[in-house]
Amino acid sequence: MGVEKERVLGIGGVFFRARDPAALAKWYSDHLGVDPAPTSYDQAPWVQEAGPTVLSPFPESSEYFGDVHQRWMLNFRVRDLDAIVAQLRGAGIEVAPDLERYPNGRFARLRDPEGNPIELWQPAPTP
Repeated sequence: MGVEKERVLGIGGVFFRARDPAALAKWYSDHLGVDPAPTSYDQAPWVQEAGPTVLSPFPESSEYFGDVHQRWMLNFRVRDLDAIVAQLRGAGIEVAPDLERYPNGRFARLRDPEGNPIELWQPAPTP
């Protein structure tokens, strides 16, 4: 038998450049409930619920993220896609739900104030 390899436990953070980092962090907190990064060791970071996480490189020519120059997209798991879509729309945020139900769940698309693509995913119930 081979030696078991060490592996990562999950995503520890997502780091990206922004024109206005403070305003963008506030938008993610206000509209999606993602707490901003702690500014001291006395503060706790946002803790996500355990669940499936997908790391999926796409072909460079993919149009899945919208703008072909966009190099990444965030995908957030949600409990109730219809409720968060209504909440975001109530805040004046444009959200485009995908009307199709896929074997792995339901999806909706939006962009943050700086144009970064976000996909919301309500996983299909497990049998």
